Amino acid sequence: MLSWQIGFVYALVVFAIVLFFSGRVRLDLTAALVIIALAVSGILTPAEAVSGFGNPLVMLIAGLFVISEGLYRTGVAAWVGLKIAALAGGNESRLILMLMPVVAVLSGLMSSTGVVALFIPVVLSLAREAGLAPSRLLMPLAIASLIGGMLTLIGTPPNLVVNRALIDAGRQGFGFFDFTAIGGVILLAGVAYMLTIGRRLLPKHDTRQATRQRPRLQELARAHGMESHLHRLRVFPDSVLVGNTIGNVGLRRNFTVTVIAVERQGTILTSLKPVLLETKLEANDILIVSATGSAVAQYAKQLGVTDLGFPHGLLRRFRESFGIAEALVAPGSPLEGKTVHESDLRQRQHLNILSIRRSDGPQPFDFQTTRLHAGDVLLVAGAWTDLEKLSGPRNDMVLLEMPEEIAERTWHGNQAPWAVVIVSVMLVLMVFQLTPNLTAVMLAALAMVITRCIDMEEAYRSMNWQSLVLIAGMLPLADALDKTGGATLIINMLTHTFEGYGVLVILTGLFVLTSLLSQFISNTATTVLIAPIALGLAVDLNYEPTAFLMTVAIAASTAFATPVASPVNTLILAPGQYRFSDFVRIGVPLQIIAWLITILLVPIVFPLHSA
Repeated sequence: MLSWQIGFVYALVVFAIVLFFSGRVRLDLTAALVIIALAVSGILTPAEAVSGFGNPLVMLIAGLFVISEGLYRTGVAAWVGLKIAALAGGNESRLILMLMPVVAVLSGLMSSTGVVALFIPVVLSLAREAGLAPSRLLMPLAIASLIGGMLTLIGTPPNLVVNRALIDAGRQGFGFFDFTAIGGVILLAGVAYMLTIGRRLLPKHDTRQATRQRPRLQELARAHGMESHLHRLRVFPDSVLVGNTIGNVGLRRNFTVTVIAVERQGTILTSLKPVLLETKLEANDILIVSATGSAVAQYAKQLGVTDLGFPHGLLRRFRESFGIAEALVAPGSPLEGKTVHESDLRQRQHLNILSIRRSDGPQPFDFQTTRLHAGDVLLVAGAWTDLEKLSGPRNDMVLLEMPEEIAERTWHGNQAPWAVVIVSVMLVLMVFQLTPNLTAVMLAALAMVITRCIDMEEAYRSMNWQSLVLIAGMLPLADALDKTGGATLIINMLTHTFEGYGVLVILTGLFVLTSLLSQFISNTATTVLIAPIALGLAVDLNYEPTAFLMTVAIAASTAFATPVASPVNTLILAPGQYRFSDFVRIGVPLQIIAWLITILLVPIVFPLHSA
């Protein structure tokens, strides 16, 4: 019988799915709304509604974010990219053949989103050196990272969700490499597909930009129409700027002049300290600014400044401390919808936005009114140390292009051997089950900090809080389905539907349902909802649940067919100049391949009945 509690939870599930699908509300905000609704309705107690935040799964994923960041910060992953370039040369097939397995293996140990964010500049560089369009390599990169999630227990959150579902049901969880037998075959099939049919389906966009070497500073500026926008302005003693702060004068807001640095008595003061909005200007200061020549000529007299020009020697000295980089506004970024002024990058990250480039080229923008969109490519300027902080997994921007001058720098390169040792020990502990998985991961995360592979500030920045809140919010929803009897009702309905059919049909139904939902909403949220249903269905039909849950986990990682299926896909959308149809054309055949492999191998690898 459908009680009001069951109806409420069902409505809440539909409400969450609609919000996930619409993309108009942040995923973590949707999860927070679910928590509040469950607590206010009385279906769960307040303690039960927030219990997801104390779930071992959330802590496990948080620890993995720290380990992933440590591998990045020590340069281990970048070193792998350089080796690929050296071994593959300029051959497209060889690049795909070497890139996909390496990215998949790394994604089995690190966050898939983090791996793709890390490898985008590496792949762009590989494409340039090989004379290829980035679109020829970025799609294989994304597909490999998603398949990599199928290789190990920690490869992707859905794997950990189904493992936790087994353990909570009093059964033995999956081993570290239990996923490898299925995921490994899908990886081989995926590589073969991308080398043959998939390669023919890859779009062939303009390769003119791909033939360049890694750009120099002036090349990046030229691409944004900013080549001649750098000026040195001396402040006269009677200038209106003297004694005023940069923020009060509003040079960007009122005069379209962006101050990057100040030269005072021959010393360049970096934007890190003290060139902020509250920086007070003095007579004879020399402002390093980005502005059009016409703006400088128009406002020089009004501001009481004179343009000194930029001799080559001084320009070279300036570029030893300052530079520019391209960064992509990430999907779900807190910058989305904010104006350039509201983004407050100068105060928070000590960076200045100089230009915005969208699909049709550089965009004229106003600091007060122009709003940032996901996929916008920003040209940002600042001290090299601040630009470098754009690298690695972030939730606001993804480093897209760094100038040749500093592209290979890392923060903790000397600690790379420690990072390799730590991850190796963690894997040994997990593979041989010498400690619980959570213990192994937390020890490894702590070791990353103790050995200075990563500092505490970097560790906190590595957290994808949106993902953690999403998981913590969706877990109580699954509990509510169980507590109200809603899950039992669904399981009974599916049991009656599939009772007369063979196991391959049942696995196909679970695979299609999970894969379809994962194309439009978070694969983690999908798995949280589907896993307990799959487990109950297996028990009711007298099957071992491991096969059913493995099918759900694999299907959740087949987010190949839409650009919104995974942050991984959204990240490559702009740099690869892909269309929605590109994902559908390449992704759907790969989903079919993954489905066939899964339903054929799962019953062989995981017995359907207890011995």
